[in-house]
Amino acid sequence: MLPPTPPPGGPGGPGAPGAPAVPPNLDHLLLGAADLEEGVAWVAERLGVEAPFGGRHGNLGTANHLLSLGGDIYLEILGPDPEAPPRDEPLPFGIEGLAEPRLVTWAARGTDLAALVARASGRGVPLGPVRPGSRLRPDGSELSWEITAFTSVLHDGLVPFFIDWGTTPHPARATPPGGRLISFRAEHPDPAAVRSTLESLDLALEVDEGPEPALVARIRTLDGDETELR
Repeated sequence: MLPPTPPPGGPGGPGAPGAPAVPPNLDHLLLGAADLEEGVAWVAERLGVEAPFGGRHGNLGTANHLLSLGGDIYLEILGPDPEAPPRDEPLPFGIEGLAEPRLVTWAARGTDLAALVARASGRGVPLGPVRPGSRLRPDGSELSWEITAFTSVLHDGLVPFFIDWGTTPHPARATPPGGRLISFRAEHPDPAAVRSTLESLDLALEVDEGPEPALVARIRTLDGDETELR
């Protein structure tokens, strides 16, 4: 259990001045694990609830479990799909090499991603191509979206990729609750560089100085306690 949440960064405080406790266009947090079930157990130990199976990303060799964090925000636990055939390509975000589960990046909501990518490129931030994505739900239905390239995630995952759900209902609305996200921030040895990139993408995220890159999510559990995921 953690002490009560401190005020977000602002004048006289750490991080980007005036950064909100939770970025307004935060879509979901990605927690990677080298073993999917280990990731589910790791989260359950901290939040007190087991995330149900979400689905498989057939073309990526991964699968996920999901928990809602309030509103249109959710936690995605991403790991290798134990039923996927062997593949030569590395998994997204290098999750197969993680020593323990951790937050590897986050997704920001966007629309007209092609225009967003072009605008970012003009500001010197490469987001890579826009690609379609999909996964199969346990009931056999397909969830689809568009995203900017995973390979374009910058500053060790502290700068997100973008996702557009189009006409697909947002997954958080049909996902069991795991708690409520009350703050989300980043740490980096060079916070000014990270802030500069985020500002170029019109993203507001508190970035503090820290010994190594990290994302920090503070969550109020269903029991009313507060805990951190990193």
